[in-house]
Amino acid sequence: MDSSHIQFCLDKAKIDLHQLRNLLIIGAFWARQRKIEDLAIAIANSDPVVSVWDKQRLIGFARATSDCVYRAAIWDVVIDPEYRGVGLGRKLVETVVSHPRVNQVERVYLTTTHQQSFYERIGFKRNDTTTMILYNTNPLDSGSLLEEQTQEIFST
Repeated sequence: MDSSHIQFCLDKAKIDLHQLRNLLIIGAFWARQRKIEDLAIAIANSDPVVSVWDKQRLIGFARATSDCVYRAAIWDVVIDPEYRGVGLGRKLVETVVSHPRVNQVERVYLTTTHQQSFYERIGFKRNDTTTMILYNTNPLDSGSLLEEQTQEIFST
């Protein structure tokens, strides 16, 4: 494959949410049900956000969240199935990891279902001891909860 026209982009404003949703549908079983509105929120609250383009076609995506000191997490790593196997996934993850908001933190977390060996080749280690999850099935109205907590603090 001629990859001379493949470009990596750090400008999250350039991401076409419809193309991203389609990429997730064809390339990420774990993200097929995501809504465009929710993707926009996730992108707005992530930094860095890295996209991979073949001319005007979105063919790769990853994002991270970080406190820039202790912890960062990489999310939603996906490469279009037509473009897999030529090193774009590796370069995508390395681009995220080398970003200034990620490259100095103590630990970078990444969750994967089936690609452990791929990430191990990049330098990630398996970690079976620290991952826990809370399934927030009935999220509270965060605005009213914050208001209640604030009232409690100032009324004491």
